[in-house]
Amino acid sequence: MLRQFASKFTPKRLCLVADRSLAIRKAAASILNDLRFQVTEAETGHEAITKYEQYRPDAVLLDRAMAEADGFAFLRALTEKIPARAPKIILCTADRDAVHIARAIGAGADEYLVKPFDRATLTAKFEKLGFTA
Repeated sequence: MLRQFASKFTPKRLCLVADRSLAIRKAAASILNDLRFQVTEAETGHEAITKYEQYRPDAVLLDRAMAEADGFAFLRALTEKIPARAPKIILCTADRDAVHIARAIGAGADEYLVKPFDRATLTAKFEKLGFTA
């Protein structure tokens, strides 16, 4: 009971969900809300970069294949202006190729998530990065 009471007053963290698919953004936002995240969304790479600079989120769920600038362009832009406290980044794609996974991690992503994902998988990725409900 005390934990439930305390969790109501625990400040939420912020996650930027950047994905070209509205359905993915909404599904991820629902799951992340349960993990005590406030969520801001972006549909394109340029919008994601702008929202990152504006909000400085704690975490980013990043689509690899967005319009205007893909996930790798976002990672490059981020490394050019890395803040003292960089966010945890999960790159999300339908591609299961190990080469792409290695490229994502090498480019600065902390984790890699294959679409479609479910609640348990997304939750496990965020918990692995230290975010618990």
